[in-house]
Amino acid sequence: MSIATKVVDEEFRALPLTALADAALSAARAAGAEYADLRVHRLVQQSIRLRDGRVESVGDSTDLGFAVRVIVDGTWGFASHAALTAESAVEVARRAVTVASTLRALNRERVELAAEPRYDGIEWVSAYEIDPFAVPTPEKVALLQDYSDRLQAADGVDHVTANLLQVKEQTFYADTFGSRITQQRVRLHPQWEAITVDPSAGVFETMRTLAAPAGRGWEYVTGADGTWDWAGELAQMPGWLAEKVKAPSVTAGPTDLVIDPTNLWLTIHESIGHATEYDRAIGYESAYAGTSFATPDKLGTLRYGTPIMQVTGDRTQVNGLASVGYDDEGVAGQQWDLVRDGVLVGYQLDRVFAPRLGLQRSNGCSYADSAHHVPIQRMANVLLQPDRERDTSTAELISRVRDGLYIVGDKSWSIDMQRYNFQFTGQRFFRIRDGELAGQVRDVAYQATTTDFWGAMEAVGGPSTWVLGGAFNCGKAQPGQVAAVSHGCPSILVRGINVLNTRAEAGQ
Repeated sequence: MSIATKVVDEEFRALPLTALADAALSAARAAGAEYADLRVHRLVQQSIRLRDGRVESVGDSTDLGFAVRVIVDGTWGFASHAALTAESAVEVARRAVTVASTLRALNRERVELAAEPRYDGIEWVSAYEIDPFAVPTPEKVALLQDYSDRLQAADGVDHVTANLLQVKEQTFYADTFGSRITQQRVRLHPQWEAITVDPSAGVFETMRTLAAPAGRGWEYVTGADGTWDWAGELAQMPGWLAEKVKAPSVTAGPTDLVIDPTNLWLTIHESIGHATEYDRAIGYESAYAGTSFATPDKLGTLRYGTPIMQVTGDRTQVNGLASVGYDDEGVAGQQWDLVRDGVLVGYQLDRVFAPRLGLQRSNGCSYADSAHHVPIQRMANVLLQPDRERDTSTAELISRVRDGLYIVGDKSWSIDMQRYNFQFTGQRFFRIRDGELAGQVRDVAYQATTTDFWGAMEAVGGPSTWVLGGAFNCGKAQPGQVAAVSHGCPSILVRGINVLNTRAEAGQ
């Protein structure tokens, strides 16, 4: 097994990166571009899926190409190609200039880029120990089978699925300001799901592992150095599943909730992460999943939640899925406030949108998922901060509730086109009675508006409750692009949130 040496793989570094940059940037300038950048993008992926311990599929793919962006008379132009040759770079640069010149007549607002220091000869590698692509596939399958067998051996578990998605993303960026940056990120998502079936009743129930996708390596799947307690979780899942099957249906109505980070991350993603993307807030992005209620006229005044609510955007969080050394416009990764003391104070921005908000610098939120897609403003890791003055435990939050629910794990979700009205379910729901857990209930969804929900947050847990969740599949733009993003948060206590009985809502 190979341990990462914290340098970009030689296979990528050996590509003609400098030659491509020199050819493309020179050709763009010669053709009339006032600015140009080149991005080489390589995406290596492997997915493994097992059902009941048997391999259903193993898929490997590699996507490689380069793109050139230019600004001509204040207008963007873009073109890309799969062949990494100096001749292609010249052709693509000229084509990008032609695109910009053609579009100039339609452009209503000149492109202006926020300033950024020059980064020449920089190399950055994400935080992982063991490169999953250096681990033989049979070894990976054997571990997936071992974990699957542990689940399936338990009473009441009829089927087990296992999925492992692994990604290595490598980029080279160069621009006419003089920056040249090479980066490598590794991320993966291991997941097991146990299924129980009642043939006589024609119903089934499921329960998944809670480990989130992460910017880690193979050590995450093995649980090395305490990255995840797979043995402990797999041993407990059958009992939780058996209890869930027999659990009574929830009583609908206003309910106090203690929400675990394994569920809350998704609420943060939908109600804060997307809502504080500046392009949504100004209506620039609206065709795919809508705009945002958190418009710039409310910046500094919108009461997003209670004063204990502190939310940061972060492109530097260790093991974060959206963590980078530099974004796809050559902007260094940063941390900044989105919500401070419960008030909206910031947005996620790229180099074009920063000046429109009156800021001198982008906070580094530009990303494209392919060489053949234009970089757009994408989500940073959006993090709800814990209570750093007192390390309140989840058990302490539960002890404050006389009659309520403790929600663990994510499942389905729904939110409106302005990121305001939402509904979320979960994996497990425990009844709270007089400050203690009193068994599971089922058929639960919680529903609120964004500001009502965060305005009902009475307490946040301390650092010991803080967990980094996230997803591989955040979608945006047309043509659609997919980005991976993490959201860290503590457990929280919210009062009087409307709980629905999903079975009754479905007329069952």
